[in-house]
Amino acid sequence: MYDLYIGNKNYSSWSLRAWLLMKHFGLPFTEHMVSVAGRDYNAALKPLAGNAKVPCLHDDGFQVWESIAIAEYLAERHPQMWPANAQARARARCISAEMHAGFAKLRTAMPMNLKLKLKGKPSAPEVQRDIDRVIEIWEEARTQFATGDGPYLFGDFSVADAMYAPIVWRLHIYNVPLPPVAAAYSEALRAHPAMREWYEAGIRESEAHAHYDRLADEYGGLR
Repeated sequence: MYDLYIGNKNYSSWSLRAWLLMKHFGLPFTEHMVSVAGRDYNAALKPLAGNAKVPCLHDDGFQVWESIAIAEYLAERHPQMWPANAQARARARCISAEMHAGFAKLRTAMPMNLKLKLKGKPSAPEVQRDIDRVIEIWEEARTQFATGDGPYLFGDFSVADAMYAPIVWRLHIYNVPLPPVAAAYSEALRAHPAMREWYEAGIRESEAHAHYDRLADEYGGLR
C-alpha cells in the first residue's frame, strides 16, 4: 500500500498528476492532504518530503518526491503507464519532462483554481508562446502517435496525460480558445472519471487563499 501526500485539490496542480496516474491504473494508496497555504518554504512539510513539497509518495516509508520521479518509480513496476511503441514512449517522456520543467509563464499567469470560471482575455505574448507550445505538443501526439480508439495523447492513458492534466484545467478555467484537436483532447481528459472526482472534491473545499483567487477581474470576470 502506498501513501500519497497531496495539497488542496482546488489549488495543487502538481499533486493532481501523481493522484490521477494512480487512480487511473487502480493502484491502492492512502491519500493524505496537507495545506498549500503560502508560497515560501514550508518547514512543516519537511518530514513528509525531502524537498518539503507535495506531492510525495511513500512506499513503506521510502519517500519519492517530484511528480515526474513518482511517475517513473511507479512505471518501473507498471510499464503500461508508458506507450508500448519505443518512439511513442520516447516522445511521451520528452513531453512529460518538458511539462515538468517548463511553461513557467503560463503557470504564473494562470494559477490553478478550480472554482474560477473566467471569461478570458488575450494572453501576454510570453504566455501565448507557452499556450502555443502546449497546443503543438497535443496536436503532434494525437495526430502522429495516438493508436487505437483511446482519446488520450498516445491513444491509451499514459504518464503524459497525467503530466498535462493540470494544464487542461488551467486552459479551461481561463477560457483559452483551442483548435479542434486540442479542444477534443481537453474535453476527453476533463471527462475522465478521476478528473471529475478531483474537480468535484476541489469545488467542495472551503480553504481559500487570496494569492490564488486574485485573477478573476484580470481575466474579464466570471462567466
